[in-house]
Amino acid sequence: MYKIFQEASERLESGQDAVLVTIIDGSGSAPRGAGAKMLVSENGDCLGTIGGGAVEYEAAKKASEVLRRKKSLILNYSLAPGQAADLGMICGGRITVYFQFLSREDAKVRMICRKLKDMCQGEEGAWMILEITKEESWNMGIYTKKQGLWGMEGSLGNLPLKNRAVFLREKSRCLYSEPLLPSGKVYVFGGGHVAQETVPVLSHLDFSCVVLDDRAEFASPERFPGAGEVLVCDFSRIGDYVTITEEDYVIIMTRGHLSDLQVQAQVLKRRPYYIGIMGSRRKIAAVTEKLLEQGFTEEEIAGCHMPVGNDIQAETPAEIAISIAGELIQERARRKQDVLTDR
Repeated sequence: MYKIFQEASERLESGQDAVLVTIIDGSGSAPRGAGAKMLVSENGDCLGTIGGGAVEYEAAKKASEVLRRKKSLILNYSLAPGQAADLGMICGGRITVYFQFLSREDAKVRMICRKLKDMCQGEEGAWMILEITKEESWNMGIYTKKQGLWGMEGSLGNLPLKNRAVFLREKSRCLYSEPLLPSGKVYVFGGGHVAQETVPVLSHLDFSCVVLDDRAEFASPERFPGAGEVLVCDFSRIGDYVTITEEDYVIIMTRGHLSDLQVQAQVLKRRPYYIGIMGSRRKIAAVTEKLLEQGFTEEEIAGCHMPVGNDIQAETPAEIAISIAGELIQERARRKQDVLTDR
C-alpha cells in the first residue's frame, strides 16, 4: 500500500490527477479481496492490481472515464459463472469497486495521500477510513487508538475496525475501513548472491529493505537497486549504522560464522519482530553454542528462524529467496493479527 500512496503523492505533486481503484467489498471467488488497489494515472500508467485479466482491463478503462469526468463512482460486478469466465474469474462472484478521483487541485487530497504514505511506514497500527455516502465526493481520514479520527469530521458510527477491510452500509452513511499495518524494515546482513535474489522479491512484496555488508563491493546501490538503503558497516558495531526496533525483520546471511555470531548477538538484544539465520544446521549449531556461552538463553535463541525460510527444499539462491519471502509473508500476516485487534 505504501507504493500506491507514494505514487499517488508524486503524481498529485507533479500536477497530475489520478484515480485510486479499490475493491471495497466482495463475495464468492473474486480474483482479489477487499482492499486490493490499483492507481491509474492520467497517462494511462497503472500501479497495483485488483486481480488482473479482463476485470482489471475494464476497471482501467472505467478509471480513464473517471479522470475525464473528474467524479468518483461505485460499480458493482455481479457475475454468473459464464460472465466470470469472460472477466478472468474462475467462477461466479460479486465485487464492489470504488473509483476514487484524486484531484491535483485539492490541497486536502494531497495532504491525506502524504499522510497515508507516512502511516504505512510508521510504527503505530492505524486504519484508513473512507466515507462514500455521496460517492462522487468522498471523505477520507485516519484512525489510531492514540489520536482517534484524523482528517475528517464526524464519527465512525458502527463501523468495526478489523484486521481486514470492512464495508458498512448504514441507512444514512456508507463507510469503509482498511488497516494500515506498521511496515517495519527488513535488515539484510550480508550482500552475497542470496541477498541479491532476496531483496528484489521482498521489495516487490512491499517490504522496505536495508542491506548491510562490511565489503564495499558487496554493499553498493548498483547491486541492490530495489533496496531502501545499502550500507557498508562494521558487523561488530551495527548500532553505529542502524537502529533496529521491535517492528523490524532481520535476515542474517553474512559470509562466515564469526560475522553471523557478531550480528546475531547484537540483534537478539534489540528484540526485533523476526530474526532469520541462513546456513547449514551444522553452522547454526556452532553459532548457537557460542551464543549460549555468551549468556543467551535457549528460549531466546529458539525464537530465531534457523535456518531462515520455509522448508521447500530450496537449493539455489533464487529458490532460497522464495522460501525467505514466503516465511516473511507468513510472519507479516501473523503480526497483522497481533497488532490490529478489534476495537
